[in-house]
Amino acid sequence: MQRYEYKVVPAPQKGTKAKGVKTPEGRFATSIEQLLNQLGQEGWEYQRAELLPSEERTGLTGSTTNWRNVLVFRRALATDELDSKNPVEEGATPTARPVPGPDDGLTEPPAAPAPISEEPEDPPLSLKPSDETAEKDQTEPSR
Repeated sequence: MQRYEYKVVPAPQKGTKAKGVKTPEGRFATSIEQLLNQLGQEGWEYQRAELLPSEERTGLTGSTTNWRNVLVFRRALATDELDSKNPVEEGATPTARPVPGPDDGLTEPPAAPAPISEEPEDPPLSLKPSDETAEKDQTEPSR
């Protein structure tokens, strides 16, 4: 299976002056052409242009959404990069690795369980006031 890496760059916003190009549209096209050729020489293949939202802060507490044009490129990863990232050959069945056990000396023996106490635990506290306390509260005058 072929694997790729991707590169996303902002699309040019202004045209570039060039010999024989006089219109704004022509200058803009020239700047895009130069960017595509430059990245193409580095091995990047143009995929598509995207218009994506970018949330940015304005002032101290505000934010606004700006739409950004980006160009998406990709190139195939070299086979030696694939081998270092994924050592299993294509079509080969991966082999299982042994899991160290207690006899390997790599793990500590499990800790002994805590002894069980024969003494009874205190009963849980009740969140409801007892009847005696409630009667006292009702008979005492409020101050």
